[in-house]
Amino acid sequence: MKKVKKIKIKINGKVKLVKENTNLLKLLNNLEIPLKKVAIELNREITDKKKLGRKTLKKNDTIEIVHFIGGG
Repeated sequence: MKKVKKIKIKINGKVKLVKENTNLLKLLNNLEIPLKKVAIELNREITDKKKLGRKTLKKNDTIEIVHFIGGG
């Protein structure tokens, strides 16, 4: 049986281990993050939501997930 290799990333300041070759879209789905209500920043750059499936995570990537909150 092949051992699954994991990499260390940071999400909103917390270290998390994810499978190697995980893309950003898969990560957000696993975390059950509603894409319509958040902005995603990968290594200090806002990421276009249409490209999340093409952004493969690398060791030590930093992800910030900002939730939009309505108000008045």
